[in-house]
Amino acid sequence: MKLHVAAITLAIAMTVSSLPGSAIAKTRLIVNCFWPPQHFVCTKVLPGWIEEVERVTEGRVTANIPPKSVSPPPEQLASVEKGLVDAAVQFNGLIGNRVTGALTAMQPFSGTRNSIAMTEAAWETNKKFYPDEFDTVELLAQWVITPGDIYSGTDTPIITLEDFQSRKMWALPGPLANIAKDLGAGVVATPAVRSNEVIANGVVDSHMGLNGDGLKAFQVLPYTKSVTRVSRPVYTTTFSFFVNADKWAEISPEDQEAIRALSQESVGKVAAGLWDSVSEEVQATFDDQGILEHRIDPALEAALVKAAEPITEAWLAKASEAGIDGPAALAHYRKRAAELSE
Repeated sequence: MKLHVAAITLAIAMTVSSLPGSAIAKTRLIVNCFWPPQHFVCTKVLPGWIEEVERVTEGRVTANIPPKSVSPPPEQLASVEKGLVDAAVQFNGLIGNRVTGALTAMQPFSGTRNSIAMTEAAWETNKKFYPDEFDTVELLAQWVITPGDIYSGTDTPIITLEDFQSRKMWALPGPLANIAKDLGAGVVATPAVRSNEVIANGVVDSHMGLNGDGLKAFQVLPYTKSVTRVSRPVYTTTFSFFVNADKWAEISPEDQEAIRALSQESVGKVAAGLWDSVSEEVQATFDDQGILEHRIDPALEAALVKAAEPITEAWLAKASEAGIDGPAALAHYRKRAAELSE
């Protein structure tokens, strides 16, 4: 009789544990963060998302962040697809061979200086024009970060086209490096994490593309003498946050919906806001550090705009091949980013 009762109890326990949303059935996510462990994405953004997920799922979905990145920055999407980690953030510029729509907000001279506004506009554009582009993972959030400017490492600022052409300049690989080369600057292009070794060692005398967070994180402020502001940001950077498809399928539909509902707010907008806040804090120290601010000569800005045209033309052609209405998507993003920034 005791054996019979024990068997029934075990069967009930096994049945309850298999029910969707039961207190026993849990999903644990490994959430990778490729930034240094002390960066706010690793200490605030992703932990904040995890806390909200655990709250809305009543502990049925939990997560942890490894103490250091499981894979290098270019491999975040691949590492999630392969199941090395369950969730991660990817710089969209490194997966341009995989996605096209996600690069809408990265088209030159398309953004503003309000990251939350750009982030909201980018997410709207995604939902309207290419909602299923990330077809191997579950896309939960995207964001756009504070744009960078043009900086001189010498006492001579970069204001005119002639100033620009006379420089050896560090720039982010891709559109910024191509624009700078097209205008005649000598360009050294490396990932942002390697900018310090190029700038601090005097390989270049100027740099383009870092925002306040980058200036601080990569410790290049001591090698910066002036900043040149462009009326419209030359270039903006975007990121995507996603979860492994098989791991996502383990989560009940109700909990999936709850997680979707909070992710863009708790990851996308929070990340964008923190980037702006840190950049503002860093820029507030410019006077104390002797970094002078200048406005760009209109002729140089016009030259930058002209040099950027082939980049957008190439993206529009690729968007067409992918079945995306590129002109409409880009026009929508630019319009909404400007409206939301007012």
